[in-house]
Amino acid sequence: MGGQYAPEGAEGPKLHVIITDAWLARSQALHLSGWKLLLAGFLTSLLLVMGAIASYHWFFLEGVRQGWPGFASVARLVHQNELDSKDAYLRANLDAMARKLGEMQARVMQVDALGERVAGLAGLNADDFKRDGAGGALVADRSLSLDELMVSLDRLDGVTESQVDWLTVVESRLFDQRIQRSLVPTEEPVDGGRIGSGFGFRIDPITGRRAMHTGLDFPAEKGTPILAAAGGVVVVQEYHPAYGKMVEIDHGNDLITRYAHASRIHVKKGDIVRRGQHIADVGSTGRSTGPHLHFEVWLAGVPQDPRRFLDAGEQLARSTGTPAR
Repeated sequence: MGGQYAPEGAEGPKLHVIITDAWLARSQALHLSGWKLLLAGFLTSLLLVMGAIASYHWFFLEGVRQGWPGFASVARLVHQNELDSKDAYLRANLDAMARKLGEMQARVMQVDALGERVAGLAGLNADDFKRDGAGGALVADRSLSLDELMVSLDRLDGVTESQVDWLTVVESRLFDQRIQRSLVPTEEPVDGGRIGSGFGFRIDPITGRRAMHTGLDFPAEKGTPILAAAGGVVVVQEYHPAYGKMVEIDHGNDLITRYAHASRIHVKKGDIVRRGQHIADVGSTGRSTGPHLHFEVWLAGVPQDPRRFLDAGEQLARSTGTPAR
């Protein structure tokens, strides 16, 4: 077998390979050029590399199995390097998880502090709802093992579960308080209206005698909207000789509001109304000297000064920065 490399000419590099068979006294020529030459070189290099790798692994593995001198120590060294690499990878991931767990713990503590402040607004004591062992540090200021990390995760899960229960109680209490406030007549029945006659004894403008005035008068133009001072159920919608066209709303807990002298009523008995709803228009029906709303608040059958309820609504609006309704 022989080969001859042709110099590069107009047609590119060429390789001539002549194969001679001494027994058969014959020869065969192969001509490689262009891409065939490159492919042949690539295949030859690939076979040489694969052969070297196969020889190395066979030689190394055979030496380890047969216990040839020196091979066992090399195998232990390779195995130890693999273990060290895996341990370093695991340690890096555990440290990253521990740092993330520490950040989660800090956020949980912030939520816990916020929950306690909100609970104070709801009139609740946070200590009555905290579970034993729920507090305290979850992550130590050092590297953690996998078992320690799992224990810390379990404790964090317990803390968050306790916080969810606690915040659910706070939400329920705040919702109850909101409902109760919506049923207390603290909304002014005439938007921006001024008060004429107040609650208490006065000189009756019709009889000229001293008499008890059981509500507040809001002078306003005829047709001015009359608003429900709180949510409730309409229990009276009728014409009364003294009160004229009037509406009474039951707010529960023996609390009733009355709206009198209306020119027109927009609700009927049995209707459920919300706070601030337009229920009637100002008028001068019944025993009246001019257009105005006569507004009363009754508690357990006893007339109350409506100004106390309206003032409470104004104070609440100022303290919270929100409208009383």
